[in-house]
Amino acid sequence: MAEGEGSSSRRWALGDPDVVEVSPEAAAAARWSSARLKRKRTTVAHEIIDLDANDDPDGVMIICEKASSHKSNHSVSHPSDWPKHPKSGLAEDVPGPSHQPGTSTVLPWGCTTPGRPRKHKEIKIVDNKIDEKYKAFKQFDTVTDHSDHYYSMSGKGNVPEVKKPSKDWVRRIQHEWKVLEKDLPGTIFVRVYEDRMELLRAVIVGPAGTPYHDGLFFFDVYFPSQYPKKPPLVNYRSGGLRLNPNLYDSGKVCLSLLNTWSGHGCEKWNPSNSTMLQVLVSIQALVLNAKPYFNEPGYAASANTPQGEKMSMAYNESTFLLSCRTMLYSLRNPPKHFEDFARVHFCKYGRNILVGCKAYMNGAQVGCLAGNGVQDVDEGDKSCSANFKGSLKTLFDELIKEFTRIGVHCHEFQPQRVNPGSTRAKADTTLRL
Repeated sequence: MAEGEGSSSRRWALGDPDVVEVSPEAAAAARWSSARLKRKRTTVAHEIIDLDANDDPDGVMIICEKASSHKSNHSVSHPSDWPKHPKSGLAEDVPGPSHQPGTSTVLPWGCTTPGRPRKHKEIKIVDNKIDEKYKAFKQFDTVTDHSDHYYSMSGKGNVPEVKKPSKDWVRRIQHEWKVLEKDLPGTIFVRVYEDRMELLRAVIVGPAGTPYHDGLFFFDVYFPSQYPKKPPLVNYRSGGLRLNPNLYDSGKVCLSLLNTWSGHGCEKWNPSNSTMLQVLVSIQALVLNAKPYFNEPGYAASANTPQGEKMSMAYNESTFLLSCRTMLYSLRNPPKHFEDFARVHFCKYGRNILVGCKAYMNGAQVGCLAGNGVQDVDEGDKSCSANFKGSLKTLFDELIKEFTRIGVHCHEFQPQRVNPGSTRAKADTTLRL
């Protein structure tokens, strides 16, 4: 008797409940069933990595396909001598094997489940550096070069230089500086000039919930020698675009506080208590508002009427398109002393802007985004017009290109495509795992 047979017989004799005696025919049937189960496998997602020799050698396009696997269940991983990632030289930069739920099969190295973020740590580090640079930019500071200031350039502002200011004028300007340095809101930044105290430059960040959200709006200011008896002069750097009834394409700013528009009482400039800070906050709150259509004289009476709200929505669409063009203009032609700020600002908020564009193209109401891409849609929201969506798509593509140039991660907004192959003959470089 063989050793295995004797061992089985002894356990059977002792009444071992886990040992049963089976016939040869039953054992053969069991083996056949087990082999059949091994061949039957769930469908496993394999991915194709298309390496196009004509494109960026570091670029990788991913396509998913379904393939039935009849192989036995073995884990697949990359050998230790595989080449590392071409850019960083670290194999860890490319996500490793990912487990498929419901099976014990492991996806090939380099493949990830759909929607899994890539290089998350690297992106987070870059974002942290952008935040640091944004916070490092002083809200108020003194600079020297005023060569591109509207009221400094010959033939532009046509205002005299204040060469021998009075002591009262100097004290008042210094007081304005102190107020600005202390009380500026977080979305307004100011630069003043050491050798030209009558000049000032400010940038206002477009408020959330308006068609101006996340945009940059620059203003050049001049304090006349009669200040504060006379209000400051303010010029909007429009880039030739009129995106608000109060902001002309010529740069004129219509505001009661500046005595450039009619007003009553506290709406007008008061030499005793009106300040430059008040002017900047008024522009941000009263001019760059959620429904600028009603800033137009005579239109305020139609507010909260069906026709008035319809016209307001159409105006907001046009305004947002002009705001996007202003973003591009600010990035390509930033004023002096704000070059780094413009780049860092759009690095920080570029994704929010693109999220807004996508939401509007999908029908959301313009101005419904309330920071970080969170939608705050009004009740009875209606889809944007087809003409607006078409125009925005063109600007959307331009913004992606410009934001990518300065380092914004725009991959999620770019269509994933695979080149089917060029017309000329070339080697098949598709790697199937």
